[in-house]
Amino acid sequence: MQYANTQHDHLVRELRYTGLAPVTGRKSASPLKHDIIGDSDAILQVMKLVAQVASSQSSVLLLGETGTGKELIAEAIHRQSERRDRPMIKVNCGALPANLIESELFGHERGSFTGAIERRIGKFEMAQRSTLFLDEIGEMPPELQVKLLRVLQEKEFERIGGKTSISADVRIIAATNRNLENEILAGRFRIDLFYRLNVFPITLPALRERRTDIPALANYFLSRYCAREKKMISHIPPGYLYTLMNYHWPGNIRELENIIARSVLLSGSEDLIECPVFSTLQNNNPPAMSDTIKTITQNEIDHILKALSICNNKIHGPGGAAALLHINASTLLSRMKKLGIKRKFSA
Repeated sequence: MQYANTQHDHLVRELRYTGLAPVTGRKSASPLKHDIIGDSDAILQVMKLVAQVASSQSSVLLLGETGTGKELIAEAIHRQSERRDRPMIKVNCGALPANLIESELFGHERGSFTGAIERRIGKFEMAQRSTLFLDEIGEMPPELQVKLLRVLQEKEFERIGGKTSISADVRIIAATNRNLENEILAGRFRIDLFYRLNVFPITLPALRERRTDIPALANYFLSRYCAREKKMISHIPPGYLYTLMNYHWPGNIRELENIIARSVLLSGSEDLIECPVFSTLQNNNPPAMSDTIKTITQNEIDHILKALSICNNKIHGPGGAAALLHINASTLLSRMKKLGIKRKFSA
């Protein structure tokens, strides 16, 4: 029995890698409650750092390429902090015009400038006793960097046009996809502000640096978009999963999500098709797909045969091969027919 359980666990791990068995919403093994999916060494190291810094009051600087999940990590830090009972306030420093970002951050008094017809509360006030997430901090105009530095140093600020100092009991988590040290050398980012923000830096890995997480992420997005589009697609075909695993993902997790969403939209109710646009995004020198598909197909045949052997050729119900493979019996029978697999019964 113990041998059978060992075979079962090994088989399910292999099947999840090939994409035959769905890996729906598999999350990090970290005890933190968050939506971080994956168990690669790279992402587990990130979550270790999250656990270390969450309970402190220190500023955190999240570094990494676009689409690596910096906002999600900021949420994970906030949810495990002493400030979790109040919502994290978010500001995208790169999405606001330079003439509006000061008002967005610090608020303004009525009549303080043309168009200020009423008092406005800024994000710093909204984030009192909570966390302020400053996304794309590298895009912040230099004149605003000075004012932000003052708030971080003195823990207080004034609204535009105001004369009363307001206490700033706010924890800062900043994020950027820029190399801030290069920005400092170019004169676009203040070195003193960098030191204030860079108390606890966390660098997020690119998706190509955590490829073993791609099956879990892809299946998570598959489940999400199938639910939204009311489709019953049970798994990602092995050949398509191979393509996903070997693409270099310049847009990282966000690009993977968009690809899966588009694939679901273009697919029928039960079978996922490869997004046509994706074929233009392949690596410059990928392995020959024909040889790879043959290998993956043979692996799928081997996995099904293993499952049938473990389950004594039973397909349906508890203890059947379909349950072992985490797929519907009808799906398994369809795959067996397509692959030419026949059950062998003892005489």
